[in-house]
Amino acid sequence: MAITHTADESIEAQIEEFWDGSIIPTLTEFMRIPNESPAFDREWKRNGHMDRAVELVHRWIAGQKLRNCTVELLRDGQRTPVILAVIEGQAPGTVLLYGHLDKQPPMEGWREGLGPWDPVLDRQGRLYGRGGADDGYSAFAAVAAIKALQEQGLPHGRLVVLIECSEESGSPDLSHYMNAYRDRIGTPEFIVCLDSGCGNYEQLWCTTSLRGLVMGSIHVGVLSEGVHSGMAGGIVPSPMRVLRRVLDRLEDGATGRILPPGLQVEIPEIRREQARQAADVLGASIAGDFPFLEGARPESDSTEELILNSSWRSALAITAQEGLPAWGQGGNVLLPYVKVKLSLRIPPTLDPGKAAAALKQALETDPPHGAQVSVSAGGMPGWEAPPTAPWLETAMNRASRAFFGKDACYFGAGGTIPFMAMMGRQYPKAQFLITGVLGPHSNAHGPNEFLHVPYAKKLTCCLASVLAQHANHSMV
Repeated sequence: MAITHTADESIEAQIEEFWDGSIIPTLTEFMRIPNESPAFDREWKRNGHMDRAVELVHRWIAGQKLRNCTVELLRDGQRTPVILAVIEGQAPGTVLLYGHLDKQPPMEGWREGLGPWDPVLDRQGRLYGRGGADDGYSAFAAVAAIKALQEQGLPHGRLVVLIECSEESGSPDLSHYMNAYRDRIGTPEFIVCLDSGCGNYEQLWCTTSLRGLVMGSIHVGVLSEGVHSGMAGGIVPSPMRVLRRVLDRLEDGATGRILPPGLQVEIPEIRREQARQAADVLGASIAGDFPFLEGARPESDSTEELILNSSWRSALAITAQEGLPAWGQGGNVLLPYVKVKLSLRIPPTLDPGKAAAALKQALETDPPHGAQVSVSAGGMPGWEAPPTAPWLETAMNRASRAFFGKDACYFGAGGTIPFMAMMGRQYPKAQFLITGVLGPHSNAHGPNEFLHVPYAKKLTCCLASVLAQHANHSMV
């Protein structure tokens, strides 16, 4: 049974009502739970927040009474829990739908009247609070799409909904569950990940690549202890100056371009073309997503270059420091050392081990003034999607036109989703739809994170449509 215009209208009305009546109240309850990822809450098991969150979502899924559905809450040893729901279908083929429930820390800077654990739904349909958009909505959207198909009598394949609780910590527990329960999961031919973003709230967006990540630290030491700056200045090189010179080997201070050849790749032409198309859609709004101070501006005037910078080129962020006293404690002392924590986003196809080695060699070799410079680094791989099958491209465009009135759009994402590299290796023949609700100003990981509810509803409709089109394709 092919999906029709009438079915589209029925699906949209049903999903709209279901979001308002069931999802938003339950998602709001979920957002009140401070279930920070284990990397940020070392006592997560004792504190019990993760268990509260996952049990809430598990109960909700079970309560939907999807036909031919088995839903399990898996807790293996000391690992974070996983929800695994398997819905048998009428069409051949297995589809894996992925999301996560763990959250980033609360962070300071929320606007007055807002907070990470106090959800607020404003008049524009933005649901503020930590973990709704990244990525608590995913389980609800996946189940809502499946429920809509079943109630409309539309066939679907065998659907596996997998919701983990350690993604924000690098998914350390996911590979265990994927291997331990591989017989229940099966071999997906189509994988949907609901943990990405959108360039605007006006069409369906598909993420075609994710950058990898090298995390580490740079330690620069020149003295065994701090000394009087008046006596030492001009004789002893400041560790901050040595650090600046070391960082200049890594990053062009004027442009932000990462310099070592081992941290660069050739950008595929298809990704350049997709960046050009996305630039035509987004225009200057891509930079407008960020809270620039007055007078500050992005690294390029070209939207296309900004898209490529944020998806296929390395970029450095210094995220923490050690060795500098707090403001009120800083005396006139030439410091003995300084240490900074770095986050280096790397191109999707660059091996993170080779990138870490290139970083270490570039910064440690022949240090300025013979200072002690040591680099500690490790990383996570990025991912590039395989070529999109014609049926999937058609399905995404059809869904986007049906519910947004515009074609789907493609772009690369600057973040890292460890799950995707794992899935790419484990299921090399699978097709992928990587999408999400993290659009302009949604500010995942930062203060004032919000879920754009009207977009989430339409994305749920698109998901139902694509799942129906997968079934039609697989039954041919």
